[in-house]
Amino acid sequence: MENLDENTIVEQAEQEVRIPDNAYTELKEGEEYKPILMAEKKYPELNAWTIVWGIIMAIIFSAATAYAGLRFGQVFEAAIPIAIIAVGASTIAKRKGALSENVLIQSIGASSGVIVAGAIFTLPAIYIIQENNPGMQLNVNFFQIFLASLFGGFLGILFLIPFRKYFVSDMHGKYPFPEATATTEILVSGAKGGSQLKLLLISGLVGGLYDFFMTSFHFWSENISTRMTAWGEQLAMNHKFVFNMSGTGILLGTGYLIGLKYATIICAGSFLSWWVIVPLLGSYGVNPDGTLMSTMDPSDIYKNYARMIGIGGIAMAGILGVIKSAGVIKTSMGTIFKGNKGSVDNAQQKMLRTQRDISMKIILFGFLGLLAVMGIFFAYGGLQMNLVQVIVGLLIVFLFAFLFTTVAATAIATVGSNPVSGMTMMTLILSSFILAAVGLKGTAGMVTALIVGGIVCSALAMAGGFITDLKIGYWIGSSPYKQQGFKFIGTLVSALTVGAVIMLLSKTYGYDANNGGLVAPQANAMAAIVEPLMSGQGAPWILYIIGAVIALLLDMIGIPALAFSLGMFIPLQLNIPLLVGGGIAWFVSTRSKDPEINKLRKDKGTLLASGLLAGAAIFGVLSAILASAKLELNLPKSYTDSSWPGICAIVMYVALCAYLILHSMNVKKQE
Repeated sequence: MENLDENTIVEQAEQEVRIPDNAYTELKEGEEYKPILMAEKKYPELNAWTIVWGIIMAIIFSAATAYAGLRFGQVFEAAIPIAIIAVGASTIAKRKGALSENVLIQSIGASSGVIVAGAIFTLPAIYIIQENNPGMQLNVNFFQIFLASLFGGFLGILFLIPFRKYFVSDMHGKYPFPEATATTEILVSGAKGGSQLKLLLISGLVGGLYDFFMTSFHFWSENISTRMTAWGEQLAMNHKFVFNMSGTGILLGTGYLIGLKYATIICAGSFLSWWVIVPLLGSYGVNPDGTLMSTMDPSDIYKNYARMIGIGGIAMAGILGVIKSAGVIKTSMGTIFKGNKGSVDNAQQKMLRTQRDISMKIILFGFLGLLAVMGIFFAYGGLQMNLVQVIVGLLIVFLFAFLFTTVAATAIATVGSNPVSGMTMMTLILSSFILAAVGLKGTAGMVTALIVGGIVCSALAMAGGFITDLKIGYWIGSSPYKQQGFKFIGTLVSALTVGAVIMLLSKTYGYDANNGGLVAPQANAMAAIVEPLMSGQGAPWILYIIGAVIALLLDMIGIPALAFSLGMFIPLQLNIPLLVGGGIAWFVSTRSKDPEINKLRKDKGTLLASGLLAGAAIFGVLSAILASAKLELNLPKSYTDSSWPGICAIVMYVALCAYLILHSMNVKKQE
């Protein structure tokens, strides 16, 4: 394999790097895709620069995304901002051949978002159950959270590697890979210069300071609600109607990135829950004890009834995803056994570097080693499991992780979002029944079921996120075996970080969302599922069935059932800002008659929104640290109890929207 000398690298870096014309289209018969970096040559990939920057990105974005997910219920994808920072850093440092290095930095750092999603969707449910039942003793420690995230991440990597060729090569041009496309475009355009870094840093500072002054200094309210006024409170209690939205920049940026279509679907689910189901139950509903629901607060009606319908919808959406992906699972398994028979050891070494994966022999040893370590963890990690229960727990983890791996990868490849929460809910329901059947019940059963669910959830999140990294590497021309090997480092760092952040935030804020606590909608859903199943109580099956029927009908008419069901489940105040952000994305990308100008505006807005989101999340972790240290600023009660915080919240939110709109639209063609 030929090495490039320094002069050749410089010469190539100075050329106009461009993505091949057939990168995003299906290949014709006999046509071959040739990546940007030549497969026959060796480029700088793994070195001290890539490892150090990758680890730094994994730490920063693990903390930021964990805060965003627990505080607001939205986990943002870290790949794009990490790619932009990598490009900017390499440009400032004048790195030679930085394109190949930046792919690896992005791959290592992007472990953050997926590990965070796997952890915060499940493991905080242990704290939530404890809060809801003060007399119940549920013990969880840092090492249990850390190891559950670590094992799941490693499992996701190992399960996905054999599927790499199918998804990134055999299905070339058949999957759109939206997130991978956006990240690749940034990395390639960054090979010409890191001018985007300045814009990202400024918007990150704007978003960070905006949320920081709101959450730590309380200069204005976090929520904009009709209940801030006397007539609004009367409307809520008499007619059970509430308008409530979060004024945070992080959700505005997330809505922009999601886009108007999916933001509308998500909000439609919220509107059904809050503006149809809650008022109807408030007017005509009766509690199981015979009391009228008209005496209940709207938020309690939502929490106890409407939200449960959303859970049923999410679970059904996960089932539908598995059914639709049955063909993919069968095809992919055939590819593994056919395509890897002669691709180990010596045959592997003879392959071009862009085609080499970690050998199947190493993967099999990895599975055996992971199986042994997980068995020790189940037996001696404080989970109170006997030998039979350990074996059953291992079978549950490996079976569900295997079945859902291709579902997660397919979802990311097609729409850029992973229905991991729905699949994990289904895993929890089934695993709770199975574990209870082998004698694991009560508090020990709750903790064990959630740890098992956390491992599976982390594995599925990793599978979905890692296929994005491998597709980026395929388009650019990275070495897959290097991406795969060093993904384990990113997973280790992210698991350590997210374990610490979960414990910090849980102890600082708690999970009473109505009193300023963490929202953690997915973890709340997991707690709502596991607690009744493991304590012998009756689960609200009728509400689950209603939600499942709604999801089934939505799927039949072509509406994404998962997005709608998530809207029903996630509180209204967290979904309306998504609609505002999505509306801004539509507005800035449709005002000009020139399609090129519209695209430039949309792309610039994407960069600004990513900055708002990342900056607000990073400053949010700082706010949590200050709150934990009792260093928050307490304004006079004469101010906080007045109408001024609410008025200021509206003014500042409008100003933030204006910033995003005006700066997004200020572009020229040469940009």
